[in-house]
Amino acid sequence: MTSLTDKATAFLALHRPGDPVVLPTVWDAWSANVVREAGFAAITVGSHPLATSLGKPDKEGMTLLESLSRVREITAAVDIPVSVDLESGYAAKPADLIDALLEAGAIGLNLEDTVHSEGGRLRDPQEHADFIAEVRRAADTSGIHVVINARTDLFLREDGNPADRTDRAITRLHLSAQAGADVLYPVGRHDDATLRRLTSELPLPINAIGIPEISDRAQLAEAGVARISFGPFLQTYLTQQAKTVLQRW
Repeated sequence: MTSLTDKATAFLALHRPGDPVVLPTVWDAWSANVVREAGFAAITVGSHPLATSLGKPDKEGMTLLESLSRVREITAAVDIPVSVDLESGYAAKPADLIDALLEAGAIGLNLEDTVHSEGGRLRDPQEHADFIAEVRRAADTSGIHVVINARTDLFLREDGNPADRTDRAITRLHLSAQAGADVLYPVGRHDDATLRRLTSELPLPINAIGIPEISDRAQLAEAGVARISFGPFLQTYLTQQAKTVLQRW
């Protein structure tokens, strides 16, 4: 598989509610090859582990160029679909964001509603939807159906009153769906009831976070999840394993 169009089509088709695709989150060519050799059909590149591997802080502590330079190394190393966490977009224009993503050989992206380049403020719901819509138009202009994973940080930030937080997240993600997202990402670790509500009330495939050594694919599948990614937790787990080995010496 070499065509970006083919990769994008194949990647989107992997998102099946109740039969989730597992997309181990990588940060360099080495980790990407480990995942590919283990038999996974696609991968995500996480901003947190990528930034850590570059000695940079997360939350756009690296530049778009630094991020996509590493992504280019990953896509050169593995011939499977690659999606990239581009945080809140690095203050780039949507057309430039899509051009840079495709030039790096990736076919999907996460976009969150925390604007790190503006002090970490939270976009209001319509503002984030409008941004997603601009990215969708730019992707459509490219002729490749880039897979947009629209993320809200309401749960991660513990924003506002917890009593209506799920309602507010659902409202935000509905707007992102209407704006042209393909996948919705209410990032955070949810109890079963909350996760089931999200998967049942939202109109698109849902991305859930997985803890590699703890979470259970079957349980997430039964809750209706369509996509599982690991965020920084695969790198964190491997770091602990490396420390254990090194302590012997």
